[in-house]
Amino acid sequence: MMMMRSIRSSIFLIVSILISIGIVMIYSASAIYAYGNMGDSLYFLKRHLIYLAIGLVMMFMAMSFDIDRLKKLSKPIILLTIILLVLVLIPHVGKEISGAKRWFRLGPVNFQPSEFAKVAMIMYMADMISRKGTLMKTFFYGYLPAVTILGVIVGLILLEPDLGTAITISIITLILLFVGGLRVWHIAAFFLASLPALYLLLFRVPYRRKRIMIFLNPWADKRGTGFQIIQSFIALGSGGLFGVGLGQSRQKLFYLPASHTDFIFSIIGEELGFIGTASIVILFALFVWQGMKVAFNALGTFEKLLSLGIVSLIALEAIINIGVSAGALPTKGLPLPFISYGGSGLIFHMIAIGLLLNVAKTCETCL
Repeated sequence: MMMMRSIRSSIFLIVSILISIGIVMIYSASAIYAYGNMGDSLYFLKRHLIYLAIGLVMMFMAMSFDIDRLKKLSKPIILLTIILLVLVLIPHVGKEISGAKRWFRLGPVNFQPSEFAKVAMIMYMADMISRKGTLMKTFFYGYLPAVTILGVIVGLILLEPDLGTAITISIITLILLFVGGLRVWHIAAFFLASLPALYLLLFRVPYRRKRIMIFLNPWADKRGTGFQIIQSFIALGSGGLFGVGLGQSRQKLFYLPASHTDFIFSIIGEELGFIGTASIVILFALFVWQGMKVAFNALGTFEKLLSLGIVSLIALEAIINIGVSAGALPTKGLPLPFISYGGSGLIFHMIAIGLLLNVAKTCETCL
């Protein structure tokens, strides 16, 4: 029991440290930009704190929610997700920004249903696999229903369009299905069948094709599409071992776009150096380590898969964000969990952590 409490405490502490780093770095990265464009250096920080406050309330609610009741609600939740993903595509219902229809405007905050879809899919797949058991190995009772639901969710998200979130949900779902007993050849068939669609989405859509080309050679368009990643390289390279000092970044001075959101890791590297970025990586590694302890020692299949899905989601998004900032992956608009400027992503990450801590409460022993 004491070990279980220790694991819960360590997960909460790790997330708290990441959030605290995020608060400091969001202000550092956004203050000058916010003052120049909004007339208030605290503009983004204040909004982030609103999202964080909502997220904390939702996290504590998720921590105290009955797991068995949550399992029963997985079907209504996935149905609600589909409805929201349809509604956000309707003109004058969903909010359109830069040609993308991904948001609902709810007072002072924006709600992104695709973020809700990530957690909803994890819950639904965990419930489906735990209910069907060995039937997951069959085509009609295991593979087909799972792929159908995944196809509906991913298809709606692609219409927004949001390829990054669609790929993230697909990967997490396939991880859960593999662990849940789906036959390897079913997964291989799904992957092969997806290749033509993935090719069309990446190479037949001009702006995505350009991103791939720029990823391969950013200096081919150093003042255009390659500008952002080159500035990220400069930020990371300028930091050295210890950084130029907190608040002293030059790249955030209108050089590096999205410095407080998608590329906040680059600003951390510039201001806090290799020590700062390595600390972030270590914190996420510790989170995965402790989170997997919860998954391995959870009492039921639903709880195990729910924990695995949550840990995989946080880890995958961190890997993608850091990989993009370092130029190891093509540019994709995924935030760094708990650190990037808030939004519904932060809120649902907090809900996911609440669910993970909830599952940890059910562990009799966590080794």
